[in-house]
Amino acid sequence: MPADTAAEALARLAAERVDHRFKGLPPDADGLTVAELAGQRRNLFTGGFATPVLALSAERLEHNLKLMETYAARHGLAFAPHGKTSMAPQLFQRQIEHGAWGITLAVPHQVRVARAFGTRRVFLANELVDTAALRWIAAELDADPDFELVCYVDSVRGVELMDAALRDAGATRPVDVVVELAAGEGARTGVRTETECAAVADAVAGTRTLRLVGVAGYEGEVPKADTERVTSWLRRLVALAADFDKAGRFAGLDEIVVSAGGSAWFDAVAEVFAEIPELSRPVLKLLRSGAYVSHDDGHYRKLTPFNRVPEEGALEPAFRLWTQVVSRPSAEQAFVNAGKRDAAYDLDLPFAQVIRRDGAERPATGVSVTGLSDQHAWLATAPEADLEVGDWVGLGLSHPCTSFDKWQLIPVAEADGTVVDYVRTFF
Repeated sequence: MPADTAAEALARLAAERVDHRFKGLPPDADGLTVAELAGQRRNLFTGGFATPVLALSAERLEHNLKLMETYAARHGLAFAPHGKTSMAPQLFQRQIEHGAWGITLAVPHQVRVARAFGTRRVFLANELVDTAALRWIAAELDADPDFELVCYVDSVRGVELMDAALRDAGATRPVDVVVELAAGEGARTGVRTETECAAVADAVAGTRTLRLVGVAGYEGEVPKADTERVTSWLRRLVALAADFDKAGRFAGLDEIVVSAGGSAWFDAVAEVFAEIPELSRPVLKLLRSGAYVSHDDGHYRKLTPFNRVPEEGALEPAFRLWTQVVSRPSAEQAFVNAGKRDAAYDLDLPFAQVIRRDGAERPATGVSVTGLSDQHAWLATAPEADLEVGDWVGLGLSHPCTSFDKWQLIPVAEADGTVVDYVRTFF
């Protein structure tokens, strides 16, 4: 897709009209375009927004984008942030503007979304054997010489299925693939042994529809992951790349891809990838962390590598789910109007952080979330909690991937509540 068409596709998001599809937005905004609503710079708290409403912090979002751009550059890493986190083309574009090599994705539908908005480089961190999807990818590659896609392979059977589908599709450009090394026995996808890796690489070499360009994997699946185990596996990955190169498997390439890196161990990836020996071709050291874009107040706040390397900076949680107290049946209990349909709960329950009343904001002292129903959060209230029906309660969330997917249009608000943009998601 040409750059001007990509810009036009993003502009069409701003031309979309606001209506009942988008929860939390002001009811009196129905019929306005997203651009018109953003231009009004309404306040999140006084501008007619209805609870529950999820908001992204404009300042923290920009901070996180800049921090990972700087981190990747400092460590000599190319960066393909995982787009499954947000599935928001506007954020993809901002990530690319902040130096990203491309976008990582997980399934063919996500690639279609990215392509619809002009993403030129995609790393598909998954195996791909779906005939219809391969037919579409072959057509995309043939139609656009600037489109680059790399995906995993982890079995001879998978290679055979890909080859058959691409031959049937009449593909003229080979699909670039990397052999996925499993993180260990009992881990998720990936080849378990180096001998099997060689067999998969041989199968790729036996086709004209696929081209082996490197090796990859996901260290987050290392069993009982700790620094020692993760580092050991990453060194196996690097050694596999070196062995493949020594065997001449990368002849004819401009560069060799070595890729890893989720959101919990990218410091180990940076350290081990700095040790990659000189190979016959330049090495594209590709990091794929995705949760950083919004970060969170739970799982990743505890696991982020920046806790181990604080001198390199700190990510900031950018999400807050604003809810309203609708029931206060006892001194020990209250209920707000957001539940499983609105908040991530797969890793941690939300965290009560702040209370707003009459325009004033204060910490949610003595208030905790103990459970979620479909449309309610259960709050336990200690004696020191000052909470009334009608109060707004701001909740922190854990796990960005299951926060973004519950909201189709997310306000981006400055610290004073001024909404300056809206992020559209496609799940």
